[in-house]
Amino acid sequence: MSDETARIEDQLRRCFEGGAWHGPAVLEALAGVSHEDAQAHPIPNAHSIWELVLHMAAGHRLVLRRLKGDGAPLTPEEDWPTVPAPTAEAWRDAVRTLAQLNQELRIAVRAFPAARLDEPLVAEPPYTAYTQFIGITQHDLYHAGQIAILRKVLAR
Repeated sequence: MSDETARIEDQLRRCFEGGAWHGPAVLEALAGVSHEDAQAHPIPNAHSIWELVLHMAAGHRLVLRRLKGDGAPLTPEEDWPTVPAPTAEAWRDAVRTLAQLNQELRIAVRAFPAARLDEPLVAEPPYTAYTQFIGITQHDLYHAGQIAILRKVLAR
């Protein structure tokens, strides 16, 4: 692991687990969310917390897929999967899956050759590895902010 891949992995960890300067990380934003609240749509025409968690998992799967050389885009069904029957166990599984995918990606980033960070992972789209790794961090934080807003609305 190079210094640069270690720094990228650290940002992935902070954005997901906590310790970032911006505010709550993904898991901090999800802490204490019940399956009832996760499936709720307190803002008309906005995604639920559960939908956002499934979508974030899709983003992780996409970057992991590109690391394996598969440049296929996500299908609409992969990008925004249908929420399963809303049970407490299904909700825990959704959060657990997202955490596992984040861990897999962090392991892959640590193992990634720093000399290839400025090269595309796949031909299309031609985003560099660095852009992909930082992009998933930005993506997760964007949706963590949405989750924070949804939680505030739900608390009213």
